[in-house]
Amino acid sequence: MPEYRKWITSDPNVLFGKPAIKGTRIAVELILDELAGGTTIDELIEAYPRLNREAISAALAFAADTLRAEVTYPLDQAAS
Repeated sequence: MPEYRKWITSDPNVLFGKPAIKGTRIAVELILDELAGGTTIDELIEAYPRLNREAISAALAFAADTLRAEVTYPLDQAAS
């Protein structure tokens, strides 16, 4: 079982089932969007005190694991 499983949950009654940090309403998607937008880990923790470095790392590991299982398409073809 991947280590991130102790941090990530998906409950249809919370955030419409989007993967989130257990015990919070902080979606993995939000963490990824913030990091992609240039927010630092320290800034994320300051903005969301229920987060910690382990939870953020778990969100990244979950996203990487999920993408491994997905079919991907080259970006230049997607723009056509």
